[in-house]
Amino acid sequence: MKRVLITGASGYIGKHITLALLNQGYSVRASVRNLNKSNEVRSAVLPHLLDSSDLDTRLTFVELDLEKDSGWDAALDGIDVLMHTASPFPLASPKDENDLIRPAVDGTLRALTAAHNSGVKRVILTSSMAAIYGRELPAGAGEYDETMWTDVTHPVGRGAYTKSKTLAEKAAWDYVKSGAPEIALTTINPVLVLGAPLDKNFGSSISLVERILKGSDPMLPDLKFAIVDVRDVATMHVDAIKNDATKGERILSSSETKSFVEIAKYLKSVYPTSKVKTAQAPTAILKVLSLFDGAIKTILPMIGKPMRISNAKAKHLLGINFIPVEVTLRDSADYLIKNGFVKK
Repeated sequence: MKRVLITGASGYIGKHITLALLNQGYSVRASVRNLNKSNEVRSAVLPHLLDSSDLDTRLTFVELDLEKDSGWDAALDGIDVLMHTASPFPLASPKDENDLIRPAVDGTLRALTAAHNSGVKRVILTSSMAAIYGRELPAGAGEYDETMWTDVTHPVGRGAYTKSKTLAEKAAWDYVKSGAPEIALTTINPVLVLGAPLDKNFGSSISLVERILKGSDPMLPDLKFAIVDVRDVATMHVDAIKNDATKGERILSSSETKSFVEIAKYLKSVYPTSKVKTAQAPTAILKVLSLFDGAIKTILPMIGKPMRISNAKAKHLLGINFIPVEVTLRDSADYLIKNGFVKK
């Protein structure tokens, strides 16, 4: 039985990966920032396990902090695979971009250094489309793919979160290349991750569906979202472990792209009595409002920008058939409604 250390196990994606690891027979050492979170993770995965026997042996916990050195070497002792998913994902940009960048970059290097010190030779890193998309498409290219890197000086690429993911992934590849060539690194680069959480403690990406269902905005900006189901993201992480073809590869995780308005119209069709609004906001008005509203100013570079994301590599290397976006949206909305986050 292979032993996997997963960092960020209490996160929305982390819980799904933890579940997938356990259901595929791995022994899991899950890191959390505070051991009080261990019961939360255990309770989240327990109802969905194919086999819940001997769980206290197969799922154990350690306390780790991305910004502290203590505990990392001990956490990786006896581990076969490092699954590094931990990284800050805020609802709003921080005042100081380094509040995001430093934990992301330093935490990634801290995890890889400890893996190297402990003789771990297989690492799966959760990166993001953000490390690819923050740039213009090269001449002649029809889609964004894994050969491309975000330009952190580009209007889309210079946001704090986008920069943090880009610099953290680059740091990982540079570290392996220069200091630990024996480590086989794979990065999984998800787009916007949606789908039903395993419990009521989940990340900020689901807030998009919640915002639409609540009709929070009178009109919707001309934004497009490449979407992937959280279950597919988890499957890709776990399947990559024993797939030699994924070693040394970046792999985008994306089902398909929908505009803000298309998402809203689909949700309105499923929940006709909801508060969903489907009108598109004129871009000219948004440009004016951006002069007074920092949140609008942040998204302005994305307005009208195409989001054509290739999933060819994921299909080729991992043989995955992505869950349709409509299923993912409906599962997300159903969860929010059934659990009282949104009134139908």
